[in-house]
Amino acid sequence: MLRVHSIESFGTHDGPGIRMVVFLQGCKLKCLYCHNPDTIDTQGGEDIEIEELVQKAIRMKSYFGETGGVTVSGGEPLLQAHNLVHFFKRLKEENIHTNIDTNGRILNHPVMELLDNYADLIMLDIKHMTEEGYQKITGQKNKETAFHLAKYREASGKKMWLRYVLIPGITSSPELLHQLGNYFKDFTTIEQIEIQPYHKLGVHKWEALGWEYELKDARENTPEELQTAKSILENYFKKVKIN
Repeated sequence: MLRVHSIESFGTHDGPGIRMVVFLQGCKLKCLYCHNPDTIDTQGGEDIEIEELVQKAIRMKSYFGETGGVTVSGGEPLLQAHNLVHFFKRLKEENIHTNIDTNGRILNHPVMELLDNYADLIMLDIKHMTEEGYQKITGQKNKETAFHLAKYREASGKKMWLRYVLIPGITSSPELLHQLGNYFKDFTTIEQIEIQPYHKLGVHKWEALGWEYELKDARENTPEELQTAKSILENYFKKVKIN
C-alpha cells in the first residue's frame, strides 16, 4: 500500500522518456516555492494497493518505449521507502524503468535497499548551498542530508540527476552556482543537472490551504538569467538543461 496524492499518466518532465508519475503524499519540508503544497500533509491522499499501481504501469508499457518508465515524486517519496521497495521490485520484475524524485533528507536502511537494488535513476533536488539559505527555503535545518544521499549514490556507481530551482536573489547568484558546481564536479554518476525556473503556478494552492505565500514579491527569471546560470554550470556538468 502506498499513500498517493495523484497520478500523471504521460509525464515528460520527470525523468527520461514518457513516464507514469506517482505523486506520493507527505513531506517534512515546507519549501517556500512548493507548487504542490497539498502534498505536504502526511494524512492527505489515498491508500492504493501496490499491485494496482503495478498493473496500471504495465498497461502503459507500450508508451514508455526504450527510455520511459515510472517516476515516484511527491511530497517526499522516501518517507514511504519501505513500501516503495515492494513497488519497485515488482516494476523491475516487469522490466519497467524506475526513478525517484527526492529532496534527499532520508537515508535509512529501506532507502539504501531501494537505491542499491531497485532505483534505476534518482533525481536529487538541491535546495541551497548554504545552511542559512536551506533553512530559509525549507523551514528545516541541516542541508547536509541531501549531500549525504548524493555521496551514497555516487559510491554505488548508479545514475543520478540533479535539480536546482533558480530563484532570483535567493539561489541565483554566480557565487552559489560556482559553489554548486565545485561541490559536484568530480561526481561520475551525475548525467545532468536541470535548472528549474522559478514560477508561481502553485500560489493559488497555498491560498486555498489558507497559507501565506512568502515569495509573492519574488519575480520569475529573465531568459538572460537562465542562460547565465546554464553557462556557469556547463563548466562543471556534462549536460545542463533548462526545464
